[in-house]
Amino acid sequence: MKNKLFESRTLILMAIICLPFFTSAQDSTTNTKPGGKWKYLIEPYVMFPNMNGTVGLGNLPDVAVDENPDDIFSHLKFGAMLSFDAYNDKWGINSDLLYMDLGDDVNAGTFVKSGKVSAKQLGWEVAGFRRVTPWLELGLGALLNSIESSANINVDNLGGGTNNINKKLTETWVDPMIVARIRSRGDKKFVYQFRGDIGGFGIGSELAYELQLYAGYRFSKLFQMTGGYRVISLDYTKGSGDSRFLYDVRTFGPVIRFGFNF
Repeated sequence: MKNKLFESRTLILMAIICLPFFTSAQDSTTNTKPGGKWKYLIEPYVMFPNMNGTVGLGNLPDVAVDENPDDIFSHLKFGAMLSFDAYNDKWGINSDLLYMDLGDDVNAGTFVKSGKVSAKQLGWEVAGFRRVTPWLELGLGALLNSIESSANINVDNLGGGTNNINKKLTETWVDPMIVARIRSRGDKKFVYQFRGDIGGFGIGSELAYELQLYAGYRFSKLFQMTGGYRVISLDYTKGSGDSRFLYDVRTFGPVIRFGFNF
């Protein structure tokens, strides 16, 4: 009953927030102008992430995560970050891809003799927007999250000898997202964007949200460069016992984006 009530409130909230979006979309059917010429922006970017939170894997003890950019880059095996925008005066589509492959050796401790831990994280969000005022766009999106965590640890037994613990879990889920953004027009030299996403609603994550703020300069018709800050927060739990998966982590830090306009 509680879940049904929660889902009902969520749908009502989404309808209220997105009403201007759908109203404007309906109005556009009577307008002979479809929004003008489509433009495209491709932005490879680099994020200098901090990570803070808690992760849990099966019956292993929960682990507190508190990593800075130096820690993460020293453990980074591979990373890729790319944003794509297609837009005209009325409509917009955005795709944002983030992938990190991290690995590290486990430091020996009182009971832990040796081992390795690794994590592969994919985040891919696709969103559609409708411009409802000269400065505001509202939209809906879907955020795909896929995280593979593994641990191979050798633990000293109290009675002598060594026990190997080898655990690997992969979890994939999708979070529905409500999105709002304020951004500069495509023909301006000074470019900026403020974007906020909120979602999950218990369908995927209990709560997922994201904040982005960028500003920069368009040097030519082709190239622009922006810098800013990004926060990504995911609170996701599934399963119990040996199949339990917990990921309650905030990733945040400065971002540099290299934009190519077409």
